[in-house]
Amino acid sequence: MGTISWDEFAAIDLRVGRVIDVQDFPEARKPAFQIKVDFGDEIGIRKSSAQLTDLYSKDDLLGKQIIGVVNLLPKQIGPIISEFLITGFIQKDGSVILAVPDKTAEVGGKLS
Repeated sequence: MGTISWDEFAAIDLRVGRVIDVQDFPEARKPAFQIKVDFGDEIGIRKSSAQLTDLYSKDDLLGKQIIGVVNLLPKQIGPIISEFLITGFIQKDGSVILAVPDKTAEVGGKLS
């Protein structure tokens, strides 16, 4: 992978959000959930899909704080428009471990 400048990194808007709704996403090509996340007053509530079904249940995710990229262009994923990217670490087996704050953070807080 190539390197990026500080300005390029600063252009990525990573925010803390809280998962407020999780639904099954049977139309997805790979097992996934439809999720809604509250990113606070400035960003609001956004929806996306997430391939987290290997390691997380809907109950595990509901209320969980996550880190999301909120300034990507919307992307059509099956019948829904993804409005942010939830961050995580892809494992060798394809499962994803969420990237999360290790303490409760202010919803909408920006990663620096």
